[in-house]
Amino acid sequence: MRVALLAPLPPEKNGIADYANHFRTALEQLGVTVLTPLAGVAGNSEAIKQAVGGFDWHSVDLVHAELGGGRLGEFLALRELRKAYPALPLTATVHDPERIVWRRERLPFPLNLMERLPSPLPQAAVVLADPLTLREERQVAAGLTRLITLTRLGAECLSQRMQLPAGKVAVIHHANLAIPSAPLPRLDTLHLLYFGFIYRGKGIEDLLQALAGVFKQAPELRGRVRLTLAGGTAAEMAFGAGGNYLEQLNTQIAELGLADAIDWRLNLPAEEIAQTIQAHHVMVLPYRESKKLGLLGRQRGTSGALSWAAACGRGAITSDARAFAEEVASGNGAIYPEGDVAALSAQLLRLARTPLLARDWAERAGEIGRERLWPLTAQTFKTLFEHAIEGSRHGA
Repeated sequence: MRVALLAPLPPEKNGIADYANHFRTALEQLGVTVLTPLAGVAGNSEAIKQAVGGFDWHSVDLVHAELGGGRLGEFLALRELRKAYPALPLTATVHDPERIVWRRERLPFPLNLMERLPSPLPQAAVVLADPLTLREERQVAAGLTRLITLTRLGAECLSQRMQLPAGKVAVIHHANLAIPSAPLPRLDTLHLLYFGFIYRGKGIEDLLQALAGVFKQAPELRGRVRLTLAGGTAAEMAFGAGGNYLEQLNTQIAELGLADAIDWRLNLPAEEIAQTIQAHHVMVLPYRESKKLGLLGRQRGTSGALSWAAACGRGAITSDARAFAEEVASGNGAIYPEGDVAALSAQLLRLARTPLLARDWAERAGEIGRERLWPLTAQTFKTLFEHAIEGSRHGA
């Protein structure tokens, strides 16, 4: 089987690139030949059309795309491919359902004139253009052979929003690497971990406030609860229009009196991720939904960080953003209402006072991790691809 993979890949720094890299490796280990015809191609219509025209698509049995993360290139390529190759099997993993791309490459006239005006007029233009965006998404979705989401909630929301027939969206959970199990650290000091890309919108400010709330309610826990902020930073995220985000976090930490309770592991090397996660008791993911995206739909995807938690046999406390509630619903963690700092503080306090919870969560997380190993997941994808190829040969 020869598959063309349309996806970001390292050295790009984002969760979908990491996912696609592991996905490619796992497929290749099953004997699948994976080609990447869009590697290094800019994500605009002109570049995509040129790349599509410069590759022999008859040389592959199927094209699979990773859609999400605000990218457009893969979506544009699928649209071009369906027009040019009506019989070519096209599949896609949609990482941010209930939408596929959320925005158009260009706003139509006269809405494009609003892009240069002060906020919130550019955002209003995107909202006004959304019916056109949604129509284009539905056209592409209808032309795909199969779509895949990482959660059941994501599949339900995507199917409904894209008006897809029953059975067209499959659920294949976020896979993880095989990580040797490691015992929990001693429970005399609770070690909490935020892990992921460190930029605005991840709710890190909420987590810091919640930790300060724990120490305010239970001063005796100071010195017995520590938080590590670990993960990657990207210059365009950390140094955006709002200023230096890392400096802002450090200022907040100082103002809350948390400097003695916080550890940093920035730009964590890949080979140290598992060791770092397993040096902690519980991962905490305080994500908030984007208010801007909320005008266009609901994000119902999951998180690569949660997958790492399962792989490493560690539980998680998460907000109920995205489809996180589904991901920690089987005894591997706890949830709280998104943005509710008091509720997050209460969950942290509960864990600090009942640290054996971390042991129970870790045991269940380890079971989930073993169920979702990449070789097993890649075989599920390979079977789905085989059915898609066979169906296209019979005109299904």
